[in-house]
Amino acid sequence: MKNTRNSTIIALAIVVLFFSCGKNREPVVAKECHGKYPDESATEIHMIFSDAGITSFELYAPTLNKYLGDTVYMDCPDGIIIYAYDEWGEKQSMLTADYAISAEIPPRMEASKNVVIKDLVKNETIETEQLIWDKNRQVIYSVVPVKQTKADGTVNYGDGFEADEHFSKYRVFNPRGEMLMEEL
Repeated sequence: MKNTRNSTIIALAIVVLFFSCGKNREPVVAKECHGKYPDESATEIHMIFSDAGITSFELYAPTLNKYLGDTVYMDCPDGIIIYAYDEWGEKQSMLTADYAISAEIPPRMEASKNVVIKDLVKNETIETEQLIWDKNRQVIYSVVPVKQTKADGTVNYGDGFEADEHFSKYRVFNPRGEMLMEEL
């Protein structure tokens, strides 16, 4: 009786293993980055960063890879969306990019390819091809051409910009383009 019960349990376990796993699953293939394959990889990432229980940043990424070794870094080869929150937990700004890479040393993140950062409060937008977030200095900046769109629809161009990490205050370097002035 005991052997029959053990045999039944083993047979059920084998049936569950073979039939619970679908045969139509696509194999996961790691993507190469800078000539290297990731040591860790995850998909459909949603991370929330908080300080004293108040959300400060929220990150979404279709793919997040981590590379270990002499230089530890992570990348998001399929794009990224980051929301920054103000001190009251309200969304302040949104950053989107087609690619992002973040290093631990020096602590910085670089976004590239179709980078858009939007002030959700003022409804102003900066577009560029590269953005750097210096985590030590708590600033974001770009040294490549930028396009600034103001809430009133005016468009300015510049040679880069610098902002606080929540994009609540920023300045465009060498601005040029449309400038609306009030009548005197």
